Amino acid sequence: MRRAATAPDKTRIVYCKDGKRRGSYDHTSFTFLGYEFRVRKVRARHGEYFFGFNPAVSDEAAKRIRAQIRSWRLHLRSAWTLSELAREINLVVRGWINYYGRFRPSALYPSLNRINDYLVRWIVQKYKRYRGKWKRAREALRKTEKLYPLLFAHWKLVKP
Repeated sequence: MRRAATAPDKTRIVYCKDGKRRGSYDHTSFTFLGYEFRVRKVRARHGEYFFGFNPAVSDEAAKRIRAQIRSWRLHLRSAWTLSELAREINLVVRGWINYYGRFRPSALYPSLNRINDYLVRWIVQKYKRYRGKWKRAREALRKTEKLYPLLFAHWKLVKP
């Protein structure tokens, strides 16, 4: 059984290093509610870049997202239609986008791209003409995305 961490184990001072604070410290990042706060390259309103202390989806949360996507086993549901797959997963994906996409949605791209990878595998599994033709299957998914851009929730953020 895992014991809960006590307050002294969880409490620490974090140095919010950014472009103006250049000192060094043992802890320069922390995770809170699925977000990792650390120094990141940020674009200012006028276009110039600087380093700021900002949140984005944490590595642990992204790992959990990818594990959930893997557990859906989309590529094995060859009896389903594409719209049935979309209906099955869109609610969960919309929740991830609304929660983790609030700050730095680009940090979600690698995790959400896994859905597209499984959809390509689904196409290869479902249609004989795409067996062994992964590039053509990916192109077919791109064409589908252009025809039905609102079919999958993550297509608004990530292009297949």
